[in-house]
Amino acid sequence: MVGVSLPRLNPSMRMWAFDALVALGIVALTSLGIFMRVTPRPTMVIGYLMAAAILLRRREPTLVMAVVASAALMQVILWPPGTDPVPYDLAVLVAMFSTVKYAKSIVSGYLAGAVVAIGIVIEVVRHWGPNWWAIAVFYTGVCGGVWLMAYTMRTRRLYVQTLEERAALLEREREHLTRIAVADERASIARELHDVVAHSLAVMIVQADGGRYAFDTDPTRARQALDTVATTGREALEDMRRLVGVLRGACGQDDERRRDTLPELIERARSAGLAVSAEHDVPLTPALELTVFRLVQESLTNVIRHAGPAATVSLSLRRKDDRVELEVVDDGAGAPTAAPGSGHGLTGMRERVAVHSGRFEAGPLLPGGWRVFASLPCEAV
Repeated sequence: MVGVSLPRLNPSMRMWAFDALVALGIVALTSLGIFMRVTPRPTMVIGYLMAAAILLRRREPTLVMAVVASAALMQVILWPPGTDPVPYDLAVLVAMFSTVKYAKSIVSGYLAGAVVAIGIVIEVVRHWGPNWWAIAVFYTGVCGGVWLMAYTMRTRRLYVQTLEERAALLEREREHLTRIAVADERASIARELHDVVAHSLAVMIVQADGGRYAFDTDPTRARQALDTVATTGREALEDMRRLVGVLRGACGQDDERRRDTLPELIERARSAGLAVSAEHDVPLTPALELTVFRLVQESLTNVIRHAGPAATVSLSLRRKDDRVELEVVDDGAGAPTAAPGSGHGLTGMRERVAVHSGRFEAGPLLPGGWRVFASLPCEAV
């Protein structure tokens, strides 16, 4: 059996449909009152006028209140006391409710309440008798309850609207800051590309030109020039692969220093109070080693900031086929030592992994803690 899905209305269409149903309800009360002979037939025009005005209760609540109140006053003036209230007078409560809830200024809500209060006084005077106080208490209780309910819903609506606007503003600001952070990272890569690689390319061009001129007259020098071109090209290629290591001032260290920094970084984290269990005896190329170092450094820094120095951290660096997988997991125990950051650290880590065409994941764990995972392609070392 094939199911039939009904089209879903957008919020604006749903509001118009609801207001139309409310207006139809006033029309139904008017017709029902006439049919049951509790509403004088000549007053049916007033009921239908009120129903038509209710259609605009959200867009023009103050105008709707003015129209409905005028129609109710016309009813009081033209017909004797015995004919009111009639069923369609419920539109007065709907108009007051709409004014209090949807008017741009709460002053309109106060005015609507004052108009209804005047109407209550008129009704009490029109039905003056031994039980006038019961009529006053009844009308005051019903109308006052409707006004208070509308005021509460107005306050709630404005509060939610403020929260939504603030959340949207923060989301736009966060996206803007993220774009700035990504642009800064890429600008750093571009600057280092020029500084590190341009020199090698210039040397290759000079040596290639010299070898070409010396090819016929001095073959030995030509071969030396070609050897220099090949060596410089390989070094330039390695510099390209190490490009991510220059981010945040990470350049300027020799390869031996890079190989020694990861154990020292773990020891510094342990001296800060973190219980770090590490498995990282995996040979890496200089470019990958520096990238892994920065990922571990940022991860341990985040643990200290957000989980506290008393947290327990498990660090695993393992090789699986032609990829190197790094995983840093903390248990979330301890007290944070700093306010939450802007999230640029995760952005930087993601950019570093993207330079190597790797995969990066970061997120919370249940029941607590945080996990950072990176998978990087590697070559045999």
